[in-house]
Amino acid sequence: MNYRIFPPEELPECTVTLPLSKSMSARALIINALIQRCDTSSLQLAECTDTQAMRNGISLRSGTVDINNSGTAMRFLTAFHAATPGSHITLQGCDRMHHRPIAPLVEALIQCGADIRYLGEPGFPPLEIRGSHLTGGHITVNASISSQFISALMMTAPYMEQGLEITLDGEVASRPYITMTAEMMTKAGANVETTTDTIRIAPSQYTTPIARIESDWSAAAFWYEIEALTSGFITLNGTLHPSIQGDSVISHIFSNLGVDTEFTPQSADLVASPELSPRLQLDLQATPDIVPALVVTCIMLRIPFRFTGLESLHIKECDRIEALCEETLLVGAVITREAPGIISWDGIPRPIQQLPVFHTHDDHRMAMALAPVATYLPGIVICDAEVVSKSYPSFWNDMRLAGFIVQDENDPIPTQFTDNQ
Repeated sequence: MNYRIFPPEELPECTVTLPLSKSMSARALIINALIQRCDTSSLQLAECTDTQAMRNGISLRSGTVDINNSGTAMRFLTAFHAATPGSHITLQGCDRMHHRPIAPLVEALIQCGADIRYLGEPGFPPLEIRGSHLTGGHITVNASISSQFISALMMTAPYMEQGLEITLDGEVASRPYITMTAEMMTKAGANVETTTDTIRIAPSQYTTPIARIESDWSAAAFWYEIEALTSGFITLNGTLHPSIQGDSVISHIFSNLGVDTEFTPQSADLVASPELSPRLQLDLQATPDIVPALVVTCIMLRIPFRFTGLESLHIKECDRIEALCEETLLVGAVITREAPGIISWDGIPRPIQQLPVFHTHDDHRMAMALAPVATYLPGIVICDAEVVSKSYPSFWNDMRLAGFIVQDENDPIPTQFTDNQ
């Protein structure tokens, strides 16, 4: 479906209940599945297609699991089934998934004793996996591609005969997600020791199921973006502070973009501030998922930026660097790709000739980051808007709650906007 979006007639004033963290949900599903006779029926998890892919993949021990475009499910389920004796699974996904690298994880698992075979191009899904008791030991893993390779190994490591010692090679991508994994494992009873470049996990078993999932800071990024562009009155319902999620750094970053945060135990009030940085320069290697929201916010506020540490964005649901350059060009922004993982913008918009029709590139974060552009350009179109179901299925309804008009592309234009079309 394609949605046409118009801004609220007045400043948005709303309370939004954020979805639960899909990153924490995925880890909870793996950890809890490894605990024998574990009843977690009361555990509330993120309701999104990524979580459903994880549920489906964990519930099967034989046959084919199609995880579509869920990179988290592909990586976590690869390690889970490799370490589950009796499993005989084929893991496959969409075409884009079959072009996302998985070799560092597969090679590490094979060193630990896993039986995994590539069914297509070596180094990429689909995979055939025969589960067994893994030996473990010491391995070195390229940590610069995806932190999920490391997290997948970590969560299965307690059940390896020798435990596991992982040496992290290269600049570590999204390190806060590795920290999140370690904290959740420790709460579940595992013995995890971490240093800058080494992770040691003793052989043991999980004893305590994960019982609570935080609200999703990655989803909060788009409401910080909306607040920055509207100066409205937005409350985010959900436990957000303190948080083990790396993306919680959003509250500090957006203080440079006109948004302050007032936390309560169960919510966060976003408060407009006159403080705007004249230029934003950030290393975002630890938090690449917030890049789309930051790029679009800076462009709409005419704030020059230089962002580094973005190497992993090339292997997300789409090549997000390429997608951001292509789509923001529609609002007159010419982003410079200085080098792999480095982009910048001079803050000078070029004239635009027509109302943007944005393509989402089958990427949920692209759709949600581009939607608030309607604040400045009423009537923009977001193509394939249903992609938000990957992480935030209620996003469009929540935008309506904030006063945005979100309608089918072919519906009549609201009368208050007809003079502007």
